[in-house]
Amino acid sequence: MEYRSINLRDDLFKGAVSLEHTAEGITPWRIPYQEYDLFPPNGIGGKSRDAAGVRLCFQSNTNSMELVFAPSSNELTVDCVVNGAVKATGRIEPGGTVLRFDGLGNDQKEIEVFFSQKFPVKISGLRVEAKADLSPCQFRPRWVTYGSSITQCGAANSPAFTWPAIVARRAKLDLTCLGYGGNCMIEPMVARMIRDLPAEYISLCLGINVYGQSALSPRTFKSAVIGFIQTIREKHPNTPMTVMSPIISPPRETKENSVGMTLVKMREQIAEVVLMLQGRGDEHIHYVNGMDLFNESLIDYLPDQLHPNHEGYGILADRFEQRVVKQLWNL
Repeated sequence: MEYRSINLRDDLFKGAVSLEHTAEGITPWRIPYQEYDLFPPNGIGGKSRDAAGVRLCFQSNTNSMELVFAPSSNELTVDCVVNGAVKATGRIEPGGTVLRFDGLGNDQKEIEVFFSQKFPVKISGLRVEAKADLSPCQFRPRWVTYGSSITQCGAANSPAFTWPAIVARRAKLDLTCLGYGGNCMIEPMVARMIRDLPAEYISLCLGINVYGQSALSPRTFKSAVIGFIQTIREKHPNTPMTVMSPIISPPRETKENSVGMTLVKMREQIAEVVLMLQGRGDEHIHYVNGMDLFNESLIDYLPDQLHPNHEGYGILADRFEQRVVKQLWNL
């Protein structure tokens, strides 16, 4: 098969906040990498380089393509999605560099290559068939979602099957996933970053990491949530925003952490914040109780009592689509 190399222009990348260009290739980041020091520790706990939700997106009639990566010490799982449906899943062993997808069809189609949601990637090449055309994908409404490991979805079998990716593929949304495992700490710099990102829809899932690290108390949690939301509203005053409280985690529901917080208290305070902001005229903010999306009836899909498994993330996607995308965002 004869291939031609494609110039990896920035507009072919989706879901990245910034792109670092080096001689070895392009590394997508989920923070502005030039401001790394402003996101301590180590760029949001080292999670901002993980490529959750990041993908190449383009239109082409190529039946086959090759991706070239810089060697990684991790096994990288990559999904090839054609017109919203997962066509194939490929894996690159540690140290490997080339991944090929065949049988994509000779028709004109939209291709998305979802990178590993668990690890950083550095891509150095894209090749398509010599006579195939290629152009950037068409505009889709942009959705920014912020959360913890439950949004990053390390337990999903492959990156197109995280719950945000499932929702985005079904609803035809341009996803930016800001799920930072263990590091959703309601930080002011993250609020500023979301404020400055283009978005037609925003969702925030707040609380579980704050509980786990006893980072905010009953005195400070509510005010932190207010400040986070109001910072985003500085440039997104009318953008539909969903604020979601934690899904079920039985050991943490009523057991106080070292600063006196429980998940029950967090849900109450988040609901109070949204109700207060609605009362102050914010007609575009909505509260979603995490228990309405994933509760005690789904414990079998929560093996560690905290994170859904692969099937559980599929259920969470179904419920988010019904409760938020269709009911609140009317998509």
